[in-house]
Amino acid sequence: MPHRHHRGLPLPTLLLLLLLLLATTASAAGVAAPGAASHSQPTLLPPPVQAAAAPPAAPASKPPAPSRSQPTLPSPVHAASPPSAALASRSPAPAALLAAFLAKADPSSHLRVPPAPSPCSRPGITCTASGQIIRLVLESVGLNGTFAPDTLSRLAELRVLSLKSNALHGPVPDLSPLANLKALYLAGNRFSGPFPASLATLRRLRSIDLSGNRLSGELPPGIEVAFPHLTFLRLDANHFNGSLPAWNQSSLKVLNVSYNNFSGPVPVTPVMTQAGAAAFAGNPELCGEVVRRECRGSHLLFFHGGGSNGTAAPPVRSAAASDSDPQRESLSMPDSSAPHAKKVRRRTMLAVAVAVGTVLAALLLCAMIAMKRSNKRRRPSSASYASPNPKKNAPSSEVSRDNADIGYVECVPDEETAAIMVPEEKARRLERSGCLTFCAGEAASYSLEQLMRASAEVLGRGSVGTTYKAVLDGRLVVIVKRLDAAKIGPAALEAEAFEQNMDAVGRLRHPNLVPLRAFFQAKEERLLVYDYQPNGSLYSLVHGSRSSRAKPLHWTSCLKIAEDVAQGLAYIHQASRLVHGNIKSSNVLLGSDFEACLTDNCLSFLLESSEVKDDAAYRAPENMKSNRMLTPKSDIYAFGVLLLELLSGKPPLQHSILVASNLQTYVQSAREDEGVDSDRISMIVDIAAACVRSSPESRPAAWQVLKMIQEVKEADTTGDNDNDSDLTGNS
Repeated sequence: MPHRHHRGLPLPTLLLLLLLLLATTASAAGVAAPGAASHSQPTLLPPPVQAAAAPPAAPASKPPAPSRSQPTLPSPVHAASPPSAALASRSPAPAALLAAFLAKADPSSHLRVPPAPSPCSRPGITCTASGQIIRLVLESVGLNGTFAPDTLSRLAELRVLSLKSNALHGPVPDLSPLANLKALYLAGNRFSGPFPASLATLRRLRSIDLSGNRLSGELPPGIEVAFPHLTFLRLDANHFNGSLPAWNQSSLKVLNVSYNNFSGPVPVTPVMTQAGAAAFAGNPELCGEVVRRECRGSHLLFFHGGGSNGTAAPPVRSAAASDSDPQRESLSMPDSSAPHAKKVRRRTMLAVAVAVGTVLAALLLCAMIAMKRSNKRRRPSSASYASPNPKKNAPSSEVSRDNADIGYVECVPDEETAAIMVPEEKARRLERSGCLTFCAGEAASYSLEQLMRASAEVLGRGSVGTTYKAVLDGRLVVIVKRLDAAKIGPAALEAEAFEQNMDAVGRLRHPNLVPLRAFFQAKEERLLVYDYQPNGSLYSLVHGSRSSRAKPLHWTSCLKIAEDVAQGLAYIHQASRLVHGNIKSSNVLLGSDFEACLTDNCLSFLLESSEVKDDAAYRAPENMKSNRMLTPKSDIYAFGVLLLELLSGKPPLQHSILVASNLQTYVQSAREDEGVDSDRISMIVDIAAACVRSSPESRPAAWQVLKMIQEVKEADTTGDNDNDSDLTGNS
């Protein structure tokens, strides 16, 4: 048995000894000097005499001031805005406001807007007859600057604003002048700072999507009642903390606050219950009935939200503490010279001592549990427990000094690390130590032990390893990709290089990308953990149950999926400056709302060669017979092949030998009975043909591809331009 070096008593043990000392002191004080007990006992519970001296309840017209750490929502009395017509008359022309916004948001001039006086001819912009912008959609167009104040917020008639899937950073400006705004989509950017409190003045808001940003802090008090018409709210994949509001308005149909740092019990309301546990996943400190996680005693003692409707319950006051009854007040402070008063005081102090003892016992139990878990996760260091990288054994706060986007890191000794369980490997254990690292600054949602003991089924074997569907503790479902060391280049196995690459991949957050949540490494063992997508892959949807003569997917579905994939690809290229490297129909997964999401993002560094024989049909000509580095133009070629596969319903090998002049006939023949306008088919085929050009330099950029697809989709869409549901392709 290796020698263990002890560096002193661990923190839980010191806490245990301290609590024992406090318990002994409190007991001695309660027996020997009842009259002085109020000075010696811990102030976990207020002494009864304080209840009598409590100030009167505050008048209803003066609500208590919120904590300094929370942003405050503006009072509804300030929500009234000047009439939009009057405001518009005092505002600069819409073209000037849009130009001022783009000057800060698009410093690289990726986006070209038609010249003044009117930008209304540009796709994504809808105007009134008088030239006022009512709908502005600039999604995945490479905006990488800031959202300047007093620009778009002065478009008084604006009803729909979508800036999704760009790289805008800095705070969200004051949007309170947008009194007519109904839908706000800022997902997939890099906005930081607190929740934009100015939104509370926008009483007409129905949809808010702030997901996939870097917003932080506590949500403002009163946010749960600030938006009377709200139907859609996504705050997931940010850094919000504190307790959850008790959303309970019947209009709210979609709620998602997953992958933040919220803590405490989840209020039990019809809206919160209907949202389900998935809407709160990735917040390891949340507990309660909704998330099916038991709350510890500390949460129940100190969380102010125990009312039946999830709101804060008022403190219980004794009947003897009424401020309006002097006689009752005198009962709480009896004359100390009377024998009866001494008995009352002794009984009172005895009750306080019992209460304190009960609380101390609960804390002692918590300390023992914490010590047990601490011993289980962090055992004394020894030669057999040496980490391959010393930084890995540091607390997550120390790791974050080097990289703020690495979250919780858990390292375990050899005997607690087992392989992902498949039938023939259940008896196998890893003879190494390793670390489970959560990405993008997220707290741990599960332990390595839970992951290794999860029931798992094999979903497939790919170019870099085996993919499993794992069910943790019978509820949380994740995808685990176990990398095959025989297929991975030796450079990628180097611990520091692997961590750096995974850190970059783990920062990718976009509604059309399957996020990497965590990764594990131990010598030659590598595991990647992703979110589970319940509706399978695009390959299965297109080819799974179809005969060779089956028709392709419906035209509208094709456009929707093509736009989703282009959104995710444009984000990878523009916002992150990375390359996907392996676009194919089996790497496009369908989420719970059948949104298309790219997976296996940016893993090409794992392969020694850029050549993957299994996917030759998707490979660009310049990468087919050489080890030339993959580029964004390689991704564009693969996307073009995928687009033809989607349009025709046929495997890529069947159309890889076609020349551009035959593509139109090829796709048209597959859709001859669908009745789609041939001009629309011609437009989308032209996009695919541009993507599969033999010269990389002649292929369009991802944001240009997305723009062209959106133009086809808008030309194909009929209906009222003011309909909120048409406003973004996938909100």
